[in-house]
Amino acid sequence: QVQLVESGGGLVQAGGSLRLSCAASGRTFSRYLMGWFRQAPGKEREFVAAISGSALSIRYANSVKGRFTISRDNAKNTVYLQMNSLKPEDTAVYYCAATGSVGTFAREYDYWGQGTQVTVSS
Repeated sequence: QVQLVESGGGLVQAGGSLRLSCAASGRTFSRYLMGWFRQAPGKEREFVAAISGSALSIRYANSVKGRFTISRDNAKNTVYLQMNSLKPEDTAVYYCAATGSVGTFAREYDYWGQGTQVTVSS
């Protein structure tokens, strides 16, 4: 019932910023917990951040806490990931995901976007 499309990825220098967007289809978008995950070559997909439907509950991975900010605009059916102070280790394909329950684990998410590449150069 939900289709997700990420955008905003690209190449940036270390210390720079990038803002990812995830556009979602569906009338019930506001009821979904939205999450961002990332996957680097040869590594498992890892949790980055999540935000509840009301935007009152937010979680971040320790590796990005203080640097990344997740937000959502339910009127626009869009979730964002503002990434600041980017590091080369942030390089990965970033995925937007949605779940009707709680989630910091990929297996808990029901819908996934196709991903957007983020590359951070030294």
